[in-house]
Amino acid sequence: MNVHVPSGHSGPNRSDPQNRGYGILVEPLRGEVQVRRNGLLLAKSSRARVMYETRLPPTIYFPKSDLMVDLSNKVGLQTFCPFKGTACYHDLKLKDERLDNAVWVYENTLPEAAQIAGHVGFVPDEVTEFDLGDNRVAPPEYGNISGPLIDWLLRQAAFIPTPAEFTKALSDKLLEQGVYLSRLSVLAWSLHPQIAGKNFIWERATGEVNTYAPSYEIYEHPAYNASPLRHVSKGLGGVRHRIDQDQSDDTFPILSDLRAAGATDYVAMPLPFSDGRINVLTVASDHPDGFSTANLGLIFECSAVIARYYEVFMQRENAQSLLETYVGKRTGARVLGGKIRRGEGDEIDAAIMFCDLRGSTLLEERLGRRDYIKLLNDFFDTASTIVHDHGGEVLKFIGDAVLAVFPAGADADLARAQALKSARSIVPALAAIAAEHQLEDLHCASGISYGTVTYGNVGSRERLDFTVIGQAANIAARLGDYGKALGHQIVVSENSLPQACQDSLSLGALQLHNVTTPVESFAVRPFETAPPPKVQIATDGPPPVPVTVVK
Repeated sequence: MNVHVPSGHSGPNRSDPQNRGYGILVEPLRGEVQVRRNGLLLAKSSRARVMYETRLPPTIYFPKSDLMVDLSNKVGLQTFCPFKGTACYHDLKLKDERLDNAVWVYENTLPEAAQIAGHVGFVPDEVTEFDLGDNRVAPPEYGNISGPLIDWLLRQAAFIPTPAEFTKALSDKLLEQGVYLSRLSVLAWSLHPQIAGKNFIWERATGEVNTYAPSYEIYEHPAYNASPLRHVSKGLGGVRHRIDQDQSDDTFPILSDLRAAGATDYVAMPLPFSDGRINVLTVASDHPDGFSTANLGLIFECSAVIARYYEVFMQRENAQSLLETYVGKRTGARVLGGKIRRGEGDEIDAAIMFCDLRGSTLLEERLGRRDYIKLLNDFFDTASTIVHDHGGEVLKFIGDAVLAVFPAGADADLARAQALKSARSIVPALAAIAAEHQLEDLHCASGISYGTVTYGNVGSRERLDFTVIGQAANIAARLGDYGKALGHQIVVSENSLPQACQDSLSLGALQLHNVTTPVESFAVRPFETAPPPKVQIATDGPPPVPVTVVK
């Protein structure tokens, strides 16, 4: 942007004391001011204004009625400032071209910028020129506004291990810097099959941080849909409300709760991640005058750095949750621990269980693809839960089968017993799935074997699979096939049969496909009833509660 300013002239009289906080100042310009693009007059006005804001170049604003060219309807781009409000962008419609997102307008400003309400600002470029006539722009000296907080973010904050601890430390640091803060929250979206994100809420009254993990049901919850969090996350701009005053037409229901708690001022601002997702930072104050410009300026100045910290925290959690989702908790921990090279792995003794749903082809024909996939997911969910409850881990789903491992550690017989209990519990648990899908019955075939396997990475240079390799895994799959063919639901090798098992029938030495030596095997009866569901006790924070994240 080129500013044409005649020399020897000065701007309006004002006192310019140095302000060590964030500053914003709007002044009228004298006489006629013009803006041109390649010589084409875009606007001329004797009512133009200049805005000075910390760290930003002076911006010239024109009343919308003084434009000499047409504006499009507002486009999708919006930006938020906690002092000015939400800016809506428009295209400029010129004679020979249309300039995308060329101007912005604050239709409804916040109090600090009330003088530019309905005024148009022009996006600067090399061919847009301003003629300010007799005016001279001279921004005040705002000085260093955020040194102590930035120093902390750059040096000490990097060693804080968790997002909850970071939230508390950030809140305490803002209090130290004189920010009138009574509440701070961060909503960060995640990649997790069950939870939509994490909501960290600090309150000065307790000095502690509560962490909530809302499920995906939050998107359908009325409280969330009427909340500032949804408004900001959808890219509709930020929110600023003095909630100790009369409510405006666009007030959100949560503001009445905050008012009852003594809050006077509330801001929700975007906290964008580098991948484009918009997370949300909210702050509330109970000071009689609400937040000062310096208060919000400090937070706004640091928001990009704060966003990077939460992005790192969430990426770490996302990596862990995705690995646990796709390869299991134990395997995921190994991958995150550095077991990522092809061929790298450990030799472990383990019981291997291969559980295959029977009659899948007929089931798909009878139910249709959509309902069959739902049934398959129910089967996987049931089998996985039982395996996990018995100390095992599902390594993968292969077609309509589950491959699970029960590492022996120092207790080989316990691993054998847990694998067999899992197989015996899965069979009666299928009755509930059959009833839900209006089937008379549903069957599976499980094979179990015990031995030494390699637990690690195999695959190509670009695509790896963390799995178990060894004869025990092959035998477990073959025993499942044998049981399926002869009508036995559970067939185990002799070396995987726990000593205490009394419900077994010897099948003799079986000659299995692609297994050189015959395998002494036994058929085992399943349990008659399904095990009761295991009560999950949360150990890492509150359970998913959608309603708790709407603040």
